Amino acid sequence: MPAINSRKIYLENSFYHIYNRGVEKRKIFEDDQDYGVYLNYLKEYLSFRDIDLLRQELINSGKNWKEKKQLIRSLNINNFYEDLEMVAYSLMPNHFHFLVYQKDGETIDKFLNSLNTRYVMYFNKKNNRVGHLFQGVYKAVRITSQKQLVYVTAYIHRNIPKKSRLLNLDTLLKYSSSLADYLGLKYTNWLHAERILDSFFSKNGKNSYQDFILSSDINNKINAVSSLLIDY
Repeated sequence: MPAINSRKIYLENSFYHIYNRGVEKRKIFEDDQDYGVYLNYLKEYLSFRDIDLLRQELINSGKNWKEKKQLIRSLNINNFYEDLEMVAYSLMPNHFHFLVYQKDGETIDKFLNSLNTRYVMYFNKKNNRVGHLFQGVYKAVRITSQKQLVYVTAYIHRNIPKKSRLLNLDTLLKYSSSLADYLGLKYTNWLHAERILDSFFSKNGKNSYQDFILSSDINNKINAVSSLLIDY
């Protein structure tokens, strides 16, 4: 019988925590290039794409063949800007976590299948390997309340390797995640942190997201509030 979090029954206008790891717990991100490629794929899939502008540029007689090839690629690549929002993410060496909002009941499956198939093709070519990279089908848990949403982001942003359990801000920011956006240290145009940050009364200090993420009892509260714990 499949694990409950691998059953794919999705609802429209709903939030989901999505996660998966490498087959046999192997690394899926081996260096900075791998993280960069995966994040660039996310950017392409989730950023606004102006189809009319791309088509107009394609017929521009001043474009060379390389530029036109790139424009054709941009026109043909999958894009989920209108159907799915990335609310939070974390990329660890051997697994990933996403918190997403989908507007219809089919987008998540299309998005994850396209994203990870594309990444596996890149990874296998780069490393001269064949076969699966991810451990079976990704898992997904529906999030049903705003309180749960907030604690899921804490779970995602504090999800660092066990060997690095000194959970201060510097440690958390070393890893590839959306935490820096939540703290106002950078801006990613395809990330919808406002879905969570609107729940906090200040940007800094007490009652801020930073104060929340570093609170001493956060782990106990995550476990008490969230029904998202991994069933690997």
